[in-house]
Amino acid sequence: MLAASAGFAATPAENWKAQCASCHGVDGKGQGTASKEIKLRDYTDPKVQAALSDEHIIKATAEGVILDGKEMMQAYKNDLSTREIKGLVAHIRRFKK
Repeated sequence: MLAASAGFAATPAENWKAQCASCHGVDGKGQGTASKEIKLRDYTDPKVQAALSDEHIIKATAEGVILDGKEMMQAYKNDLSTREIKGLVAHIRRFKK
């Protein structure tokens, strides 16, 4: 029975929708409902994609983002496994046009 429950891990798309889409948008364009006050990168832009390394995305997702002493994005290292965070990187890469 334990093996069956282990098979219910969320997919990258499910994690994106649950953890990221409210700010970054379902489509990755950075126009989610919670992003009205901050300008987020458009992950569909090839130039944005080229400027972001996988390591940068992993670190920002795991540790969060703080600018000028203000938390801009919470850390997800306690909510998502390393594998799930890497899955989000792959999901973000799919937004590139």
